[in-house]
Amino acid sequence: MEEGKSGEGKKVMVAIDESECSHYALQWALDFLGDTIATSKLILLTVQPLVEFGYVYASTYGAAPVDLIASVQENQKKVALALLEKAKEICANRGVVAETITESGNPKDAICEAVEKLDIQLLIIGSHGKGAVQRVFLGSVSNYCVHHAKCPVLVVRKTA
Repeated sequence: MEEGKSGEGKKVMVAIDESECSHYALQWALDFLGDTIATSKLILLTVQPLVEFGYVYASTYGAAPVDLIASVQENQKKVALALLEKAKEICANRGVVAETITESGNPKDAICEAVEKLDIQLLIIGSHGKGAVQRVFLGSVSNYCVHHAKCPVLVVRKTA
C-alpha cells in the first residue's frame, strides 16, 4: 500500500454493521494483517441507513411526527455507538487503537464516499454470504464496494 496523498501514512478502514460477519472481518484483519494494521491508522466506520417515514404516515397523517423522527434518530445513534464500542474493544484487546466514524445514508454509497474523503488505502468489509439470487434482489454492499471504492477492498467471508 502507498502512503496517503496527505502524507499521514497508511489508512485502513473496516466497515462495521450489526452482523456477525463484519466483526469477524475485523477480528480476521487484526489476526492476519496485524503488522499492516499496527503501522497504519485504523478507522472503524458504521453507516446508519436513513429511515423513510413517508410510506407509514403519508396516507393517514400527511407527515411523520417530529418526536417520532427524533426518537428513531436517537435510537440509531445509540446502536451506532454500541457497534463501534464493541469493535473498539476487539481492537483494544489486541493492543490496537482505532478511530471511529458514523455516517448516515445508503451503506454502499456512504462507505465508498468515506473511502474517498478520508483517502483510505485499504477497505476491509465482511461478506454476508448471500447467494446469487439474494444478491440480485437485495444487492451486496461488499460487491458494490469492490467495484466502486477508490482503493483495494478486502472482503472477508466467514467459512464453516
